[in-house]
Amino acid sequence: MTNERKIIAIPMGDAAGIGPEITVKSLAKQEIYEMCNPLVVGDADVMKKAIGVTGTNLQLNIVSDPKEGKYEFGTVDVLDMNNIDIDALQPGKVQAQCGQAAFEFIKKSVELAMADEVAAIATTPINKESLKAANVPYIGHTEMLEDLGGAPDPLTMFQVNGMRIFFLTRHVSLKEAISQMTKERVRDYLSRCDQALQRLGVEDRKLAVAGLNPHSGEGGLFGMEEVNEIAPGVEAAKADGIDAYGPVPADSVFFQALNGKYDAVLSLYHDQGHIAAKMTDFHRTISITNGLPFLRTSVDHGTAFDIAWKNIAASVSMEECIKLAAEYAPKFTRESL
Repeated sequence: MTNERKIIAIPMGDAAGIGPEITVKSLAKQEIYEMCNPLVVGDADVMKKAIGVTGTNLQLNIVSDPKEGKYEFGTVDVLDMNNIDIDALQPGKVQAQCGQAAFEFIKKSVELAMADEVAAIATTPINKESLKAANVPYIGHTEMLEDLGGAPDPLTMFQVNGMRIFFLTRHVSLKEAISQMTKERVRDYLSRCDQALQRLGVEDRKLAVAGLNPHSGEGGLFGMEEVNEIAPGVEAAKADGIDAYGPVPADSVFFQALNGKYDAVLSLYHDQGHIAAKMTDFHRTISITNGLPFLRTSVDHGTAFDIAWKNIAASVSMEECIKLAAEYAPKFTRESL
């Protein structure tokens, strides 16, 4: 089937978690098919079970190639990896077979993206313990995609209600994060953020840097980080041609970005940006991994083993994840990297 909609690969995630459920619930929404051609990369038996649990009354179309998809509302196209023993599947439990299968779903999706057979990947949750049980040598999606895509140090961006947030530092202590807030790093990340937005088709890019201290330090009254490192980094980026601003006090910069003053904010540390995004709309906060040779969006929640396979998991995040992939896919090309 041919149409103008892009094919979005959806690796099914950990079969014992909520991934299959939220995928099925998302694909029970006609608006998804109005925006893209969703292709589940997973296990057909698990998807059939998820359809039954959720009562969505969808039909499976099992394919071996993306070109075989029907991509019609009411039908779920599944590239069947046939790698889950459905009789041994234990909902809500850490299992090696689920960790191994989750990795294989992602690997296949990456292969399809690298071959330009799909336009983007929208990922569902995987479980670190399940990966470990299967001896998969990665702790999460980012590490897998970095290796499989041959792209070191990918850049994470959150998007929620039109607000975009990048992160200068990630999973380190606050003390360590502050030590990483150098003018060189600020300058480098502003350049990378600008390039990432350009790849996503964003024009006239205004980038704000959040402040670290109260009122961005008040000229040194409440800390010297802004004076010595952050502001010089912003100025250096400006000299490079980046339309950068700041440091802007963190208690106002995210509100301003949400209302269109800036195209993106560079958060200085993990929780600063996460809190801003998730307080704006927890379920609609979507992660985009920039710097890969393909477009990847992701829900920003886990496998939720405690509620898995009980038909109570909300699919809002997964719906937004697929929609965002569909929104950016026509603008994102391999040549732009």
